[in-house]
Amino acid sequence: MSISRVEVSNPQFAPNKLMLLTISSTNLHTQSGNVQQKSAEPPRVRRQDVCIYNAYSEQKNLPVVLLLHGVYGNHWAWMFSGGAHLVLDKLREQGLSEFVLVMPSDGGIWDGSAYLPLRKGGNFERWIVDDVISAVTQHVDSVSESSNVYIAGLSMGGYGALRLGSKYPDLFSGISAHSAVTELADLSQFTQTDLRAYATADDNEPSVLYWMKQHKNSLPPIRFDCGKDDVLFEANKALTSQMNKLGIAHRFEAFEGGHEWDYWHQHLDKSLKFFDEIERNKAAAPKQSGKK
Repeated sequence: MSISRVEVSNPQFAPNKLMLLTISSTNLHTQSGNVQQKSAEPPRVRRQDVCIYNAYSEQKNLPVVLLLHGVYGNHWAWMFSGGAHLVLDKLREQGLSEFVLVMPSDGGIWDGSAYLPLRKGGNFERWIVDDVISAVTQHVDSVSESSNVYIAGLSMGGYGALRLGSKYPDLFSGISAHSAVTELADLSQFTQTDLRAYATADDNEPSVLYWMKQHKNSLPPIRFDCGKDDVLFEANKALTSQMNKLGIAHRFEAFEGGHEWDYWHQHLDKSLKFFDEIERNKAAAPKQSGKK
């Protein structure tokens, strides 16, 4: 098992509705995975953090929204740079379904991990899809294995949402991205880290379109948007064009704005309303009897 320990904040002292987790996991270990360890040595682990908003609801089986941050950021970015909790609270007053927002660190390497399973380094994909989801299910009473899980992100986090959501279509009920990095090469516009450091075991691994094509018939609903003044706008237009040619259903929206927190704060509601729409459609769908 990758998780060795989870530290949980005390609700008596944490800000209202907020739970903080610090998770120790072997998936976060960033030295070469080829290092041979003596059997007497403890597994190499590192610690990273997760913010969880609306953590103490009395409801059960609440849907989860994973919000992935961009380069330079960390687990607190969506709340304390983007006001994600304020967006959720405002929408709840307008009738939005109840969600639990889960905002993990990307893994804390370089300017960003890209949420990839690195060939020589940490497995930041499994950190998200295994460790974070498992820890939240275990420690948040309103979340269970029956909870629907949605994934969204901005910039590098948008890339993570599109790629992980497409690679694990049975895990996620919906995908949304804002100002997304659409392929790994885009990351060079934001970081000086040599892209060779992001090498994975398979050359197809980092490709969003590869995973979309692999799971074309089982993808969850997808939407993404980008500002017209964003440095990634043309890349986002290219992605929607490629998806249209492949017959991959999705929504793409273009708005005024650039690659900045004002834009992401303003348009996060598009993700939450999209996920709310999916939740309501699931609730309205006829129940399966389980009989063929």
